Amino acid sequence: MYRKALLTGSLAALFFLAGCDSPDTPDPAPEPPVPETELSPIPETVAEPEMAPIEFTAAERLQAVLAAQPGDVQARFQYRNPAETLEFFGIEPGMTVVELLPGGGWYSRILSAYLGPDGKLIGVNYPQNIWSLFGFMSEERVAAMATWASDWPEQAVAWQVDDAAQYQAFVLGNLPEDLVGTADAVVMIRALHNLARFDAEHGFMQPALADVYAVLKPGGIVGVVQHEARPEMPEDWASGDNGYIKRDFVVAQFEAAGFELVGESDINANPLDQPTVEDSVWRLPPSLRGADDDETREERLAIGESHRMTLKFRKPE
Repeated sequence: MYRKALLTGSLAALFFLAGCDSPDTPDPAPEPPVPETELSPIPETVAEPEMAPIEFTAAERLQAVLAAQPGDVQARFQYRNPAETLEFFGIEPGMTVVELLPGGGWYSRILSAYLGPDGKLIGVNYPQNIWSLFGFMSEERVAAMATWASDWPEQAVAWQVDDAAQYQAFVLGNLPEDLVGTADAVVMIRALHNLARFDAEHGFMQPALADVYAVLKPGGIVGVVQHEARPEMPEDWASGDNGYIKRDFVVAQFEAAGFELVGESDINANPLDQPTVEDSVWRLPPSLRGADDDETREERLAIGESHRMTLKFRKPE
């Protein structure tokens, strides 16, 4: 566990005794010498009193975890604001947290260390039949996703640090019975647009939110961070195909699934992101799709990552 440094009992005692010395106090009379034939008694060993360690607060533990992340991860903090985001969602050590679409594990590494050994991190991926719809995945890669639920916990162990959370995983549409009603929170970080973009034809959104609802305890929280389309943008552009969806669409989907909107924040807002109908979110970092020259690259880096809504929903008690 992360703990604050303490003075030991012996050090504290030394400081106390040093403060009690007084130059005006006469030295005590010397003790008479012990005859050589008499053995001096062996003083009893007095155990030093144990001082209970002071635990880090949740905020202090999170700061320690974030400070331990590698430089390329910390470089994204200015756009992804993990400390403020997790605090807004109410995520704390010891919780059971579900992360939808953990991807390469950017947030997973932070969460697993922050939740600690009393916590659990449950990775959740899209249903198997979504992958072939993307159009850029090979048949071999699509087939490999079939074992994701068993592969991901093994992959996550490679990220593990001391005091890390336990790991489990499942795929949307295949929620294990033993996980029903066990999660304190679900985080959905930039995970909704792909459910939205294929929803009209394949109906992914509501079944996914049904699993999210089922895995949560009554009163459990869902934290959403999602690329946000401006209200005036055309509906067909903001369908998820370009990475962006509208706030009102997200709220309507969650309310239809039985959730209550209990908070929203501009933590992850970026007013510099002003896409046109010709643009997608992947033009920006970290993807920088289409930034084929230095000037374009620098312009997009100056914008930073996308404008994002940050919403908090609650499963009713």
